[in-house]
Amino acid sequence: MLKPLRQGLPPLDPAAVSDAASCALPARYEAVREARRFTRDTLGQWDVGEHFDDICLVVSELVTNALRHAVPATDAGCAEHAASVRLHLMRWTERLVCAVRDPSHETPVPRDSDDFSAESGRGLFLVDSFADSWGWHPLAGTLDGKVVWALFRLRPTG
Repeated sequence: MLKPLRQGLPPLDPAAVSDAASCALPARYEAVREARRFTRDTLGQWDVGEHFDDICLVVSELVTNALRHAVPATDAGCAEHAASVRLHLMRWTERLVCAVRDPSHETPVPRDSDDFSAESGRGLFLVDSFADSWGWHPLAGTLDGKVVWALFRLRPTG
């Protein structure tokens, strides 16, 4: 059910972005709540309709995964890595992308578990279930780490 893990974002014209917003998140679990609040506020301004709850859920999962698997535990109190995770929201007329940047080069790997009562391990499964597509790619140039993204198709307004 999960798509290939390493895939770039589908072609989207950066010049056609209707709206974009981003926020730096500290390397602590309270950042998930901050990411949800930022996403709710931003999506409320953008009027994304029926995808509102799905997008908020996917953002929570992507940020949780970045904090749990991509930020070393030793960085949690380090000022140098205080904002090592960054959330980006970008909206085009008919698409919205949520992207979470983190400092790790590790491939995001979905867990293969039949234990549906487990409290963790289903983040990428949820992302795959609620987003229209998702993937990840390593960062290049002076940026270190990777971006994990999820794309939602939106109905045209009007």
